[in-house]
This record gives sequence, structure tokens and C-alpha cells, in this order.
Amino acid sequence: MKNRTVLGILCLILALLLAFGLTPIMNKLSDGRVSVVRMKQDVSQGHKMTEDDIEIVSVGAVNLPSGVIKDKEAVLGKFASSDLWKGDYLFPAKLSDTADSAADVFRSLDGTQVAVSVTIPTFAGGLSGKLLNGDIVSLIVYSSDRKESIAPDALKYVRVITSTTSGGLDRDELTQKEDGTYDLPSTITLLATPEQARLLAEYENSGRIHAALVCRGNEKQAKKLLKAQAEILEEMEAEKHG
Repeated sequence: MKNRTVLGILCLILALLLAFGLTPIMNKLSDGRVSVVRMKQDVSQGHKMTEDDIEIVSVGAVNLPSGVIKDKEAVLGKFASSDLWKGDYLFPAKLSDTADSAADVFRSLDGTQVAVSVTIPTFAGGLSGKLLNGDIVSLIVYSSDRKESIAPDALKYVRVITSTTSGGLDRDELTQKEDGTYDLPSTITLLATPEQARLLAEYENSGRIHAALVCRGNEKQAKKLLKAQAEILEEMEAEKHG
């Protein structure tokens, strides 16, 4: 009888703890709110994120996916690595520091620059298949007529958009074959000014073009090189009309 009394008292104490201790804590957790970044409108892959694209919303903390972005500064200025839709929560994997897929670059063309492809005449001419999207290359042209190689100042620093196989697959679309190899590219697509594109078309038909890697993975240095190239082109244009 005494044991039953003790057991009853313990059950009563446990019930009181649940009612006045754990239950309020659980209720507080379930009512907890946290601010997260959410898409305010649809955007396409490669889009550069701005204040107009996102909103800060308060949502329940319970069952919130791990890694969801809560600070808008981690989003602004980044690029969408895939199509994003209104109402989507944002995660680091959905954003990129650069928009370097061919589709991304094509969407950004505004007329001041164009995409132009040149043939890779030999395995070595395309850096043995090792060119990557976003690389900065210098283009060297072997003239069939003059039997000599030249490195045109107008093509000193050019950004690679992608390289493409004879089957039409871009670098970022390639998958490894069963034997562990990849299809080799047959063309390089470059981001160029209309004048550079004209020169490339001439060299494509009068000689062989080789790409020499200058810069990879250093966006700050790449911008400096492209700025230097723009200045060279401006000087050449001024001399032409001077």
C-alpha cells in the first residue's frame, strides 16, 4: 500500500513537471520565429540577385531546412545557379559567385559584346582539352600565307565562354564516359567585341588559331586583364581614326 502511495506521488510530480515545465518550453519552441530570405519573384539561371528579387520573411523555426539563408547580404550580388521561383527559400547551393555557364553568358549579351566560336585545329591548339569556362586566354594565329605566327594585340586577353565538342556538348554539359575519358572539344566560344569577332573570322579562314592560358580562377586579375584589353582596343580605334 505504501509503495502504491509513493508511486502515485511520483506520477503526480511528473505530471506537474510536464504541465508547468516541459510543455511551456515545447510551446515556446513551436512558436519560435526566425527571419529568412525568400524569393519575391521568378528569376532565370545566371541572374544577378538584387533587392528587388528577394524579401525577408518571418517563419517558424521548427522543421526549417538546414542551411537556409537568413542574411540578405549573403544573396545580393550573387548569381542564380538555377532557375528560382517566387516563394523559394534560398540555400548556398542555389547561388554562385560567378555566372560562367554558356547559357548564363549568352543571357547577359547586350550588343557591346558578342559570342563567337573558332575551330580548334589541333589537340594542342585548344590547350589539350583543358580550357575551362571563364579562362582568360591569349590567341596566337599561324598565318598560312606568311608561314609565321602572330599574337595580335587585339586578341591579347579574351574570355572563354565555353568549349564545345563536335556533337554540340558544351564544357559544362560533358559527362565522363565508361572508359573514364571525355569527348574532346572541337571549337572554343569566346566573349568578344564586334571588332574582335571580325578579326577572329578572318583568322579562322586564313590560318590556325591557338589558345594560350593566361589566367584562371582569379576574377580580380581577370578583370584587370580585360580592362587592359579594352584600353588596347580603344587605342587601336583612335589610331585608325587619327
